[in-house]
Formats: sequence, C-alpha cells, structure tokens
Amino acid sequence: MTKPGRPGAGKPKKKGPSVGTGGHNRRALEGKGPTPKAEDRSWHVAGKRKAANDRLEAARERHGGSSMKSGGRTGAGGSGAPRRPQRPKTDDSEIVTGRNSVVEALRAKIPATTLYIASRIEMDDRVKEALSLATKRGLNVLEVMRPELDRLSGPDAVHQGIALKVPAYEYAHPLELLDKVLAEGGTPLFVALDGITDPRNLGAIVRSAGAFGAQGIIVPQRRTVGMTASAWKTSAGAAARVPVAMAGNLTNTLKDLKARGVFVIGLDGGGSVTLPGLALASQPLVLVVGNEGKGLSRLVTETCDAVVSIPIEASTESLNAGIAVSVALYEISKLRALEL
Repeated sequence: MTKPGRPGAGKPKKKGPSVGTGGHNRRALEGKGPTPKAEDRSWHVAGKRKAANDRLEAARERHGGSSMKSGGRTGAGGSGAPRRPQRPKTDDSEIVTGRNSVVEALRAKIPATTLYIASRIEMDDRVKEALSLATKRGLNVLEVMRPELDRLSGPDAVHQGIALKVPAYEYAHPLELLDKVLAEGGTPLFVALDGITDPRNLGAIVRSAGAFGAQGIIVPQRRTVGMTASAWKTSAGAAARVPVAMAGNLTNTLKDLKARGVFVIGLDGGGSVTLPGLALASQPLVLVVGNEGKGLSRLVTETCDAVVSIPIEASTESLNAGIAVSVALYEISKLRALEL
C-alpha cells in the first residue's frame, strides 16, 4: 500500500522553454542606447533648471527682451546717473519718544512729519512747547489712544504720552558730493566713517565738519550707524547744512574718489605721518576715521594714500572718533587758510 504524499509532491516536471519568452535576454544584452544628458532629463535638477531658464527667456522675449535688464554701472567711468545705495529697512521712519527727547528734536529742527499726543495727557511745559513748535512748523498733530502710542513706540520705549515721527534720511551719493564741490570751484574735503556705530559720534563729526569747512560725510551701507534722530540732534543743526552720503562699498568708493584726484587720508594712532604740518592738507582730501575700538579696517588702510596720527600724551591711550576728526579738520582748515 502506497503512502499518501504531501499535496503538490510528485515527480518533478522537466523544465522547458515557455511560450512567448524567446529573445528577452538577447534584447537586454543589446543595451538601451546612450545615457541622456542631465539637462535633457526632466526629473533631474539640471533638467528642471534648464526648463526654468527656458521659461525665463520666453518671458523676456514676450516683455521686450532687454527692457528687463538693469542699467549701466555707477561710479567713476560708469554710464548713467549714479544710483543711491539704500540701507536695508525694516521701517521707513523712526519714532522719537519721551517728552525731553521730542522737545529737543523739535528745537533742533529735525525733519519730522507727525507729532503724536496721547489722549488726556497731562499738559506740562514740555508738552505745550512740543505742540507749539510742531504747529509753527506745520507738522501733523494727532491725538491717539495710549495703546496705539504703545504700538507705535515699541515694547521697550517709554513714551510719556508723546512721540514724534521722523522719516528716513535721504542720503546723497558720494560722487554727487564730489561733482557739486568741483562745480562750485571748491577744494573737496570729506570725512568717511569706517565702522562707526555710535550715533552721537556721527552727530559730533557732522558738527565738526560744518565748523571746519568739510563739504560732506560718507557712511558705508553696512556695519556703520546711519543718520538717526539721535545723530541729527547731536549735530546741533549742522546736519541741515552738511550732507551725508551713503557708499554701497566704502573701499570701492574710496578708490573711485582716488581715481578722480582725491587723496585718501586715514586717521590712526599708529600712523606713519603726523598731523601737524600735513603736506597734503591743501589737496582734495577724504579723511577716514575707524571704529571706536578696532580702528581702520585692513582693506581701507591698504587703500589710504597716508595714515596720519595725532600726537597725544602717553598717559592717554586714544581719542574718541568724534574728537579725533575735529582735531584733524581744524589742522587741515588752518593749513588751508595759510595757503590763501
């Protein structure tokens, strides 16, 4: 008697060719042709980039081609009017807060647009003077609720129920300053700031420039303080007479000025030239002052025609940037006067 086997068990069948499978291996060995280039594969990054560029070119052709391209470069030898570098902005205005600050800003005739007064504010002498000055200048005077004044002033400001809106400063272009001075027949004398971060130093430098005949201030677009309400106030009104220009790149701007015949003089305690009797004083000059702590940057120092030091007592380590510029401008103006 035969033992029953497990299901499916039995004599193995002889393996043979299956219908319809002939030639598969042969075609696989023939290959699939050359691999397409990366930009011809739609799923590849290069292919997607090529498709995007094709769409951009098509859009340019539909909108007039070259009309979408930017204009000529600016600076010495560039075509077209120089473009004014714009400081990156989170807001286009500044809010001055506090009764003393607002009154002082209005007394200094800082450009302003609106005076905000909290409703039901206690009318002391400072608020009355602020209202009087704003009215005489034709500024907008708005009465607002305190929560709105809190929002305008910011979380950390103490507004005391009063605030002043100051628009963004309109910077000139450095080469425009040069062209204006030359057109008027003057000898250029500018002050450039390399990394100055204290607005009071900027204001003091503007004030010294106005006092000793400098025709303008140049500030870089980055890593230097701009013309804020605090700087304007410290200038004691000189900011209304001395223009401040903004340079997209200070080193390149100094090189452009050098190409136009202006000598670049750096101020540094370790300078190889002493300020008294400066031989270049009568020449077109841009005086560069460095950061309060680090001094002049390496690239600016390499661009200078001379690095000048101010002799001081050994017991004094260094001079404040604003004071150093004031001393240097005084010496230059004195030497220029002797040339006349």
